[in-house]
Amino acid sequence: MTTLDLPRATQIFHALSDDTRLAVLRMLGGGERCVCDLQDALDVAQSRLSFHLKVLKDAGLVHDRRDGRWSYYALRPDALTEAHDIVHALATAGPVNTPPLAALGRCCG
Repeated sequence: MTTLDLPRATQIFHALSDDTRLAVLRMLGGGERCVCDLQDALDVAQSRLSFHLKVLKDAGLVHDRRDGRWSYYALRPDALTEAHDIVHALATAGPVNTPPLAALGRCCG
């Protein structure tokens, strides 16, 4: 079993935890898109879209390129593979090395 990088998992799932960001990823599944196309399709303000694109980029899910005054975004080649691997690691993880509850004392009261 591989070691689960909790900070990395948190970053990825934070990026995936918003409707707008998921809509962006879905649109980019069809290939590279100009920011203006994303903005029109999603009907969001440029500043709000920029924020969401930054979250996705910081999480390593998308990359961008400039062409003159236009910015284009695309999914990273294996963008969602890491999220899949994290889910798989969580689903197949054995018990965490923590003391038994009796050693921790009585909980909830």
